[in-house]
Amino acid sequence: MTLAPETTDLKIQLRLAENWLTVCDLGTLTPGRGVAALLPDGRQAALFRDRSGRLYAIGNRDPFTGAAVLSRGLTGTHAGRPYVASPLLKQRFDLESGQCLDDESVRVPAYEVRAAV
Repeated sequence: MTLAPETTDLKIQLRLAENWLTVCDLGTLTPGRGVAALLPDGRQAALFRDRSGRLYAIGNRDPFTGAAVLSRGLTGTHAGRPYVASPLLKQRFDLESGQCLDDESVRVPAYEVRAAV
C-alpha cells in the first residue's frame, strides 16, 4: 500500500487472523525508521513506512538473538526488495515476506498492513 506523506488522519492496522487490529497513527511512522507495536497475544510487530509511503509489518523478535529489536534496525533495499537489518547481528529481513536474506532457513512473521480511517 502506498500513501501520501501528508495524510495524517489515518490509523495503521494489521491483519490478525480474520480481524484488523489498529496499532498506531500513520503520523507515528517516519520513513526509514521502525516502530514496535504490542499485539494482543504478547508478541510484537515492527512497522515501517518507506520513503515512497509503502507500509510494512513483520515480527519484531530477532530469531538469531531472541531480542525484540527489528523495529530499531536499519532499512535498505537489496535487488529491489526492501529489508531491515537487525541492529544486533546485522542479518537482513525482507519487509514484504519476513524471509531472512542471509539465511534461507530463517523467517519472521510478515503481516498484511493497511491505513484506514
